[in-house]
Amino acid sequence: MTSDFVPSYSHKQTSKLCFALYLPALILIISAISLQKYPDSLIVGVVAIPLILLAPAFHYLKVADTGQHLSVRFGPVPLFATKVDYSNIQKVEAGRTLLLDGWGIHMSVRGGWVWNLWGRDCVVVHLRKGVLRIGTDDAENLARFLEGKVGRG
Repeated sequence: MTSDFVPSYSHKQTSKLCFALYLPALILIISAISLQKYPDSLIVGVVAIPLILLAPAFHYLKVADTGQHLSVRFGPVPLFATKVDYSNIQKVEAGRTLLLDGWGIHMSVRGGWVWNLWGRDCVVVHLRKGVLRIGTDDAENLARFLEGKVGRG
């Protein structure tokens, strides 16, 4: 049985944020090689490993309709993903994150979760329990799409 589902919304925001992880990893590796005559140089090299493994997970942030919910995931390595059931959405509005919110996945200083790759534009999704701020360079279109899903599910 094949699915004829065509997503009503799909957007991929790319970023150079991954280089904020690749660059320190490269510096650590070069340092470890340069300092290899010292016993602690191995520790410096080992610290680079998590950065190298994490960086490919932050090349882009894809937000897409999957029919019953909104999928939000970083990629191309799919380490971090979440989904929002449309039936759980109470209210939606275009907004901006605070400078303190920054990038990545974390709790906002205003409460709720932030999923952001780059920039400060976002869509604030008020859920039955909590708030989710989805960073995007397509905030108006995403907000408009989600407004059409409020009260449905």
